[in-house]
This record gives sequence, C-alpha cells and structure tokens, in this order.
Amino acid sequence: MTLEDKIGQMLLVGIDGTAAESAAQKMIAEDKVGGIILYSDNISSLKQLVSLTNALKKSNNGNPAPLFMSVDQEGGKVSRLPAEYAVFPSNAAVGKGNTATDAGTMGELLARAVKSSGFNMDFAPVLDINSNPDNPVIGDRSFGSTADLVVRLGIAEMKGLESEGIVPVVKHYPGHGDTSVDSHLELPVINKTEAQLAKLEWLPFQAAIKEKADAVMVAHILYPKLDPEKPASLSKVIIGEQLRGEMGFKGVVITDDLTMGAIVKNYSLAAAAVDTVRAGSDILLVAHEYKNEQAVRAALLSSVKDGTITESRIDESVYRILALKAKYELTDQVVPVPDLTGLNNGIKAWRKPFHQNK
Repeated sequence: MTLEDKIGQMLLVGIDGTAAESAAQKMIAEDKVGGIILYSDNISSLKQLVSLTNALKKSNNGNPAPLFMSVDQEGGKVSRLPAEYAVFPSNAAVGKGNTATDAGTMGELLARAVKSSGFNMDFAPVLDINSNPDNPVIGDRSFGSTADLVVRLGIAEMKGLESEGIVPVVKHYPGHGDTSVDSHLELPVINKTEAQLAKLEWLPFQAAIKEKADAVMVAHILYPKLDPEKPASLSKVIIGEQLRGEMGFKGVVITDDLTMGAIVKNYSLAAAAVDTVRAGSDILLVAHEYKNEQAVRAALLSSVKDGTITESRIDESVYRILALKAKYELTDQVVPVPDLTGLNNGIKAWRKPFHQNK
C-alpha cells in the first residue's frame, strides 16, 4: 500500500445527502477512505438506505480493503435506522430491567438490524456512567448511574453485537457521564484526578478491554489534572500512556467526530488530526464536509513527509485496522432489501418488558 492508501484507511467519513454523490465517490475511489458513517440526514427509507450502502460499497471496488460501513445505532433517542424497523428502547430503559441477558439480546438484535441494511460497524455500546444529572448529552443513553450496572449490561451488549458479526465500538472513553457541557457544541472540562476516574469512569472500559474489546471511541473532553493542554481525543497521556499503556488496549482507537464544536472552536482541524495520531489514535472520524476530509488527509500526508509523524507510526494503525477488518471477514458485498418481519417481531417481543410500544 502507498502512503496515500494507508492514510486513507485511517479516515472514517460522513457524506452529504441520501445518495452516493460525487464527493462521496471521490473520497472512496480517489482518497480510498477506510470507512463511512451514515447519520439520520442520509437515511429516508429502507429501500433508499440499502441502495446507498450498496452504492458506496461498489465505489470501493478495487481498493485495498473493504469499507467499515458504520452507524450510531444505540436505541432510544440515538437511532438512525429508518421507520420500517421496530424501535429499540433506550439503554436506561434496559438498565432498569437490570438483566445482562436482555442487554445481550439487545446487542444481537441491534446487530441483525444494522447488518440487514448493509452496515458492519455500530458505535455502541455506550459505556458512560450517568453520574451527573445535569448531563445534556448522555442521560438515558447510559445503562445507569453505577459502574456495576454499566459493566454488566454494556459488556453483554458488546458481546451480542460481536456474536452477529458486527464490529462494536465502545464509547466514550475515558467517560462522558459526568459533564454538564455537550461536546458537540463546546469543550467539556472534568476536574477529576486519575484516582477518581479509576474508581468510576474507567471501570467499564477496563472491563471491555479485559473482554477483548475491538474498538474504543475517545471523547473530546479536557481533563486538566491528567493533561492540562489537550482533550482526551488528542492526548498522548490519555490515549498513549493510559488506554494503551496502563490498560493494555491493543485494538483500534477511534476519535469522536473531529468536526464537533469541542475541537473546531479550539483547534485547527489539521493540527487536531496530527495531534490525535501522535497520541495513539488509529481512525479519525470526520463526519461532515468533503473539504474537512481533504484538510485532515492533507495534514496527515504532510506530517509524514516532514517527519512530524513517522511512516512506521502510520503502519501501526493500518495493521490494527486491517486486522480488525480481517477478523470480522468484512466484504463490500451488496445486500438485498430485507424482509424485516421476523426481525421486527423479535425486537417487539424482546422489548415488551421495557414498555416500548411503537
């Protein structure tokens, strides 16, 4: 693989619209990006979604590796799948049931749902502990307010997703549960020490690593007592020394979206891209706008050419990415428009105890 090919693998990008328009095709065919993320704006119906995922995969024909086709499908308010799918309850609703078996079934059903329309990666489970009632961004996306509950149900959901061949991405390390600021808009600051994080926020992530989690998403949160200068997603201390070093995580590290307010209001996109790779990230999520993908790609290319990042450092990430794609036997095979009758009946039967009737 050329340097350009390798840097492409490290980019996971969003696209505009509900069809594979020219910018999307260029990012795949020319820049050879490693993955795509779809949001609600990209999805209008089951038939359209399947047509879009198939078209994106076809654009990747002849490229070095299959695409990660990813989505944020958590259940509750973070649900991207079209209306033809039965609705999944929130993690908090499942958490009230306090049963790991239910969370495991949830993972299996989520996996079957996203796989049926062409996805192979889900940004779930949420391993944040909902410890701050003023939190504007987590809330019922968390299984609950105790580490024990989040560990048991979160790991069960992760294993359920894995069992159906979908790559789970646990999030948002080192923990987004104790913020009163939404990182989509501003940079949250958490004044906790390493010892305090080790007693609560880190516990679900350490449990996931022990259970061989494949991928971890890192949050845009500043922890001044750990690293006074860089948020977690750009921090060598928090990714390199703690997640990779102390916790021994050997899988794929993915940033939260680098176009969120927490980053773009405080850093240039180019500098953030270079910083996060130097910190230990493997995949850079650039969820919005072709020009942003271009800026990130150009920044990484020039940083290798000027020696700021070594090519061997790029190789480390690409090996991890390709190993993960190989482990899940990912392909760019197109999928037919599915008959959802059996799946929807399964979701409805499973969710009955959680009072979800839609």
